[in-house]
Amino acid sequence: MTIMHAERPTPRPGVLDITAYSPGKSTAPGGIKIHKLSSNESPLGPSPMAAAAFTKASEQLERYPDGSAGALREALGNRYGLKAENIVCGSGSDELLSLIGQAYLKDGDEAIYSAHGFLVYPIVINANGATPVVVPEKDLTTDVGAMLGRVNSKTKVVFLANPNNPTGTYLPFHEVRRLHAGLPASTLLVLDAAYAEYVRQNDYGAGVELVSTFSNAVMLRTFSKVYGLAGLRIGWAYCPPDVADALNRIRGAFNVNAPAIAAAQAALADAAHVERAVAHNDQWLPWLRAEIAKIGYSTTPSVGNFLLVHFAKGEAPEADAFLSARGVILRRMEAYCLPDALRLTIGSEEANHAFMAALRAFSEGRARRHG
Repeated sequence: MTIMHAERPTPRPGVLDITAYSPGKSTAPGGIKIHKLSSNESPLGPSPMAAAAFTKASEQLERYPDGSAGALREALGNRYGLKAENIVCGSGSDELLSLIGQAYLKDGDEAIYSAHGFLVYPIVINANGATPVVVPEKDLTTDVGAMLGRVNSKTKVVFLANPNNPTGTYLPFHEVRRLHAGLPASTLLVLDAAYAEYVRQNDYGAGVELVSTFSNAVMLRTFSKVYGLAGLRIGWAYCPPDVADALNRIRGAFNVNAPAIAAAQAALADAAHVERAVAHNDQWLPWLRAEIAKIGYSTTPSVGNFLLVHFAKGEAPEADAFLSARGVILRRMEAYCLPDALRLTIGSEEANHAFMAALRAFSEGRARRHG
């Protein structure tokens, strides 16, 4: 009998269906100052305490890190009133999403996310042989009823970014509870709360209550945004005991590096720095919305540290090129099925004014072109 072999190694089904994640760009023509407003990074940077802890940790780079990130988990437990043993740390929430996919998805399964949800969700789903189920949104906000309407016996995971990136919209917690209540006990609800610290609305909840009460919900958080540690890639998940056990069995033995652990623990202790970052956002997000509206562009109401700016049909690429040529870098939204929008991170005072000056110049040029 002749055995036929493939001409080359072949990835598992689903892998070649993945569109690789493309981060926000960070370059512009040479010779001008760059204002990178494409990746939702903190304009205040990290806490000085975190930077000092990072520097100190760099003195022992020959040592393996604490494989369980025990001190950081204890600090997180104390900060939020959680059991440290139910916390799993990862290399950003992206790694935790991948671990969840590995643990709970397989060939033939389905996983649900909203139409303009985080691009990592379909990557995780396809990478594990499952089928992505994309649910339309209502007013650029997750539609709980529509999402529940797509749940069936194959649904093993539901991903919910709350607040959502890139729209900035959110579900009040009673809607999150309604979503969870409509899921089978065998379906895991993943609450991705990367931007939770910025939310001021009283009806918001990141998910601690659900995770503490039920066995099929997990909450993800990150140090990349308000804490300003995106370059270190560190996040954490609060899990029911069984989920924490599953993730710990498959994560890398030393999946979070020592400088990241040290910096995150120090950042957590610097509450004043976080408060300054949130206050900065509270000041500049409404200012930008109002200034953008004055020149005729709309934005989606956002509770995060970014705004989705809407342009006329086909105009966003032209606006992006114009802004980039002036050193103002925003995020294109074609990958999120929002081709007529650009996402703007709330930047420093200088960056915010530079963006508005560039946008006004673009608008005036448009008026001349179409006058």
